[in-house]
Amino acid sequence: MRLTRGLALHKRDSASRSPLSRWAVFTRRWRLALILLLTAAASIIPVFNAGAKLAISPSSPCSVATTTNYEHVVWIVLENVGYSVIGSPSARYLNGLASACGLATNYDAIAHPSLPNYVAMTSGSTQGITDDNEPSAHPLRAPSIFSELGSNWRAFAESMPSPCDRVTSGQYAARHNPAVYFLNVARACRVDDIALTQPLDLSAAFTFIAPNICDDMHSCAVGVGDAWLRQLVPTILASPQYQTSSLVLFITFDENDSQASNRVPTLVIAPSVARGEQVGIRFNHYSLLATTETLLHLKLLAAARSARSMVTPFHL
Repeated sequence: MRLTRGLALHKRDSASRSPLSRWAVFTRRWRLALILLLTAAASIIPVFNAGAKLAISPSSPCSVATTTNYEHVVWIVLENVGYSVIGSPSARYLNGLASACGLATNYDAIAHPSLPNYVAMTSGSTQGITDDNEPSAHPLRAPSIFSELGSNWRAFAESMPSPCDRVTSGQYAARHNPAVYFLNVARACRVDDIALTQPLDLSAAFTFIAPNICDDMHSCAVGVGDAWLRQLVPTILASPQYQTSSLVLFITFDENDSQASNRVPTLVIAPSVARGEQVGIRFNHYSLLATTETLLHLKLLAAARSARSMVTPFHL
């Protein structure tokens, strides 16, 4: 009798539950199912993180691939140091990279001072610039690698106060951030030209990295810039893009220390580059642009059309 009464009360209680209560139960069940599903998925999906075992070691990033399919190109542009930095005890990390990967031993900048080189390497011409003046003095509308790529590029400028900042301040130099000079990419610039922070997003086809005027060796010792490279470069080499052999990294200098030859070292780092590869062919900043445009299947701009490419010599 008591059991029958209890069952009757249970039935009446269940029947009296509001639709809202039944919905809460339903929601809790689905939420639990979703958590279980995501937990299971996380156990089988590979994730790139600092603690994961890398397919390509950042200490031996070259001579690890025989086929090439590069979709991402990264430039790091340092400042005002000539070829004499190769072999310098103040640049042990840079020299270690040169020994581990590729080095262009006969590579020249285009001009003095800095700005004409940055404009030349990204547009194929100095655009008549012979000074280091601010973007307000040189509003450019010429085609550039930025305009070729639409929004599929990114620029990271260390110490830049705000996105696409066109005014030099503190340790940020606008003249080292070429995208801010091209008015025809102003809209994309406000989104894609940002301060350098970690973690780096290297998903764009082209990434330009500008250290501040201390870390680029312009206003501080070579050793300071070398220490900065030691911190930054391994994060690039550990990126999903490099680990899947789809990224090429170039490290170059805008100009040398005002010598007439303007010879600068340029490092080529990619899985297919032979370890210790040294190429003595005459290259320059237009070669860097031509190489990048070729890898990204872009039209060659201006002087890049007649420049020697680095694709074949470095097995890219």
